Amino acid sequence: MGKLSTHVLDISIGKPGAGVQVALYAVEAGHKTLLKTEVTNHDGRCNAPLLEGDSLKPGQYELVFAAGDYFDKQGVELPSPKFIDRVTLAFGVADASQNYHVPLVVSPWAYSTYRGS
Repeated sequence: MGKLSTHVLDISIGKPGAGVQVALYAVEAGHKTLLKTEVTNHDGRCNAPLLEGDSLKPGQYELVFAAGDYFDKQGVELPSPKFIDRVTLAFGVADASQNYHVPLVVSPWAYSTYRGS
């Protein structure tokens, strides 16, 4: 059975992004349904997979990371409005028997992701 997981890496300091709020949505026909919210631990990861087994289904999903709030808590001086605030990663799950690891690599000025396992 597959699973969905994530983590946050703050590349401005080269450390895990601890304390980042993450919201997971299912997206169908343009309608978003909130499935779960989590906060990353000291290692920048959620304590358990976001979805696994029968709860992971093929389809479209979004992960929304509260990056701006995280940088505020770190004491980073940012302009108003922030350049990077809420980061939305929209992705698809084609085969729910596989693992989908969707991390966020972020700084106050840029972000990226990739599909890991």
